[in-house]
Parts: sequence; C-alpha cells; structure tokens
Amino acid sequence: MAAANRPPIATTSPTLLEKRRRNRQTIRLGFVALTDCAPLVMAKELGLFAKYGLKVELVREVGWATVRDHVLYGELDAAHAPAGMMVAATNGLGSCPVECLTGLTLNLHGNAITLSQKLWRSGVRDGAGLRDYVRSSRRRLTLGVVFKWSSHSALMRLWLKQHDLEPERDVELVVVPPSQTLVNLKAGHLDGFCVGEPWNSLAVAANAGWVVARSAELAPLHPEKVLMVRKTFADRSHDEHLALIAALLEAAEFCDLPEHRASVAEILARPEYVGAPSGVLRASMCGTFDYGNGRVEQCPGFNIFARDNANEPDAAKARWVVDSLVESGLATAEQLAPDSAARCFRADIFAEARALRKPNLVPSAA
Repeated sequence: MAAANRPPIATTSPTLLEKRRRNRQTIRLGFVALTDCAPLVMAKELGLFAKYGLKVELVREVGWATVRDHVLYGELDAAHAPAGMMVAATNGLGSCPVECLTGLTLNLHGNAITLSQKLWRSGVRDGAGLRDYVRSSRRRLTLGVVFKWSSHSALMRLWLKQHDLEPERDVELVVVPPSQTLVNLKAGHLDGFCVGEPWNSLAVAANAGWVVARSAELAPLHPEKVLMVRKTFADRSHDEHLALIAALLEAAEFCDLPEHRASVAEILARPEYVGAPSGVLRASMCGTFDYGNGRVEQCPGFNIFARDNANEPDAAKARWVVDSLVESGLATAEQLAPDSAARCFRADIFAEARALRKPNLVPSAA
C-alpha cells in the first residue's frame, strides 16, 4: 500500500492494534552515552514505546562512526545521531552513499568546548588567549571532536577561525569517541575537545579541564541530534517509523520539563545508559552550569528537548546543518546534492507522526 494511503495508527481499531502488537518486529535503536540520549531512554522507561504499539531494543554504541556504519548496513533500524552525519552519509562523505533522513530533531544545543587545565595555568582564559598562546609558544595544539561531519566539528572549526586560528595550520583536529575524550585529556594527548554532556562536566569535576564556550553561545538554537534512519526503513516500515517518532516526541516533551530534569538525570546515571554520576548529569540538565575554575552560571537552555520548536526538522534547521558543514570547510557545496536539506530533513514525516500523538503525558518518571 502506498504511504499516502496508509491509515494513521490513531484510527486503527483495537483489534488491529493488538494484532500489530502480536506480530511486531523489534526495532533496534542505537544511542551513544550522552545526556541528549534522554528521549530514547525515557521513552523506554516510561513505557511509551509500548504505548505506541512498538517493541524497541535500545543498543548502546561506543561512538558515532559505529552508529553510522550500523545504520547504513542495517544492523540498527534507527539511531540517536548528529544531524550532520545524516547529510554526510546521504552524500557519501566518509562512507558509501546511503540515503538517510530524519522525521524528528531530538534536541537543540548540548555541547561545549573544553580546554585543559594546563592551558588555564598558562594564562589562557578565552579564544583570544588561546590564539596568543599558540603564537607565543609556537606549539600546535591537538583538539578532539567526536565525529568529522557533526556540529561539534563545525563549531570547533568556526570558533577557532573566529580567533584567527586555522584548524590545519595551528591546530590538529582528531576524532575521538565521546567516552574517550576525558581520558585523553587527562593523559595529555588532547589539549581540549568539543563534545556533548556529560563529558565536559566530568572534565570539570575531575579538575582536568574547563569550559571555554557552550554551543548555545556559539550557535543559539542550533539543531544537535536527530532520529536518523535509512530511507528504505522509513518507506518499508512507515507506520512503525511514525509510531517511533510519536513515542520519542512525547518523551522529549517529558524531558524538557524542569520538574522532571532531576529524575531523568537519575535514570541516565544507570550503567546501561550514560553511567555517569547523577550530580554531574544534573550540571547541564538542571539549569546551573559549572564552567570550572570558579565560574558557575545559570544556563537553563543548555539542553533543549522540546521547547522553541526543537523537534520539527524544518527548513531552518536543515539550512543550519548544511551551511555549517560548508562554512567550516567540512564539505564543499559541490559535494552536497542541491536538495540534500529537503531530502534529509522531513518536516512532512514529523507532521504525520505528530498527528498520532496521544493525550495524557506521563506525569512522573518510573
């Protein structure tokens, strides 16, 4: 049956819904241990996948290259992924070209640039100070990013350029999985990194690093993670894809409410999810952020999961992702198909899934 002619799940009779539940296939949904995997975790913990007639297995992955490969080769049906990864995969940057798309943006913001305490002790306090340090020491810094075609990489490159530092000339940028950023900073292999939480806060807690900039400061309301799927999955499993988006949308709304943030942090702290201390997770989740070295500020928008139209993969978000890849030098306009934004960011799928959204948001965490 053509996608346009399929009946929405909301109008399916109870008998058919029960039949679908009996015959459903498990959806393998990948994630990386970061604070912004919260909607996936809470959709499971709150029973929202089951509410929308789905059987979902959460699969924890080491890093983004693994997530990309497992999505492209069908080992994962869907994944929590950097928005730029989806555009890169569709255009064959760093991998074979596989058409991917998203019908849901999972969050805005959530990243930060952290520098080592060694640089702080050398007098670096900001980007201008970092430039002066590089010029005077004639030392080429090594900074980590978690995936080449991601907001982390683009924001790091753009931030360096704002301070007259060239990534290839003055700084070596290396790809490091999120969970390996802190250990490499402690060992002196990295002078800093751009990563999502809680790894910046963990560096501050360990007195190994300090935060020089949050991504919300560098690019206000930028799209961060998306629900990435192959187009073949979206076409073949249309109803299940829509139900998955609806469940995650409800979970994102739950995660965004201030009164739920502390309980979400407690659940994320479990070893099967993020496995970081809940106190560290609360640093970015509960509105007060510790930059390190005595700087503590109110930052209620460090992670945005639903408000400010966070979840719709609209044209503005698509433009930001594509433009950031080009402006940062991670891709050329010629490498990206002219319709990349429209093909990858599917507000039409989001609208169809949102129509399935059932009332009665779950009032509290399990």
